[in-house]
Amino acid sequence: MVETPTYDLTVFQVPYGKRTLKIYTQGERVLRVEVIVHNTREYRWGRSLPCLGEIVTRLRGMRERFWNAVGCLGAGFVADDTLESLPLPAPVGRTKVGGIDFHKPRMRPVAEAVLALSPSPTSTAGFAASDLAQKVRKMNGHAEADYGPRRAAYDIKKLQAKDMVRKIGPSRRSESVPEGLRAIAALLVLREKVIRPLLAASQRSESPFKLNHPTPVDYHYENLRAGMRNLLAAPGMVAKGSTILFHLYPISV
Repeated sequence: MVETPTYDLTVFQVPYGKRTLKIYTQGERVLRVEVIVHNTREYRWGRSLPCLGEIVTRLRGMRERFWNAVGCLGAGFVADDTLESLPLPAPVGRTKVGGIDFHKPRMRPVAEAVLALSPSPTSTAGFAASDLAQKVRKMNGHAEADYGPRRAAYDIKKLQAKDMVRKIGPSRRSESVPEGLRAIAALLVLREKVIRPLLAASQRSESPFKLNHPTPVDYHYENLRAGMRNLLAAPGMVAKGSTILFHLYPISV
């Protein structure tokens, strides 16, 4: 949730049950990151004064994981060889697992679920295969028979093989790697928010409606649209006389 209660103030909140992760500005040069517990009875942390140290330690860990995830998502990038190596099989220990193809409907929800679970303020770091399966089903409305913990465990292995996810010690939980999180975010944004809308709109004709009072942003958009049309016409992706309309998706955290 993004709120703007007063002028020049933006509050970014991510609620998780009785907990809330919050980022907001305090003054012109201070950025605050907080973890709020609304009701401690929901968790088995204890409520007495001797438990305060453990509670603060848990909350500090949640805040650090949340801040790291936000930092990775705000600066996504893809290495030069990532696109070529992702679809290729890779080993995890002595086991060889398949590659990752974000064009397949199964892997895109998995990648989106990993992004959603990365800042989750759980009491322990990382996520299990059951957590990933539950998140994928919740985001896509699948039944448990369609995507269960078994398939999620195999997908986690594939992400581990590409150094996007790593196992946490001897446990069965995994956590996202900062470099992998940046790559996942960049690949999803490029495919879903840039390439897909651009190609989908390549056959649409130009709108006959013109703005009566165009702003400088409108002029910049028109120049960008014309530049993209010429860029795609050069390699033969679209006929030179056709018009391309596309949408811009600003990303802000």
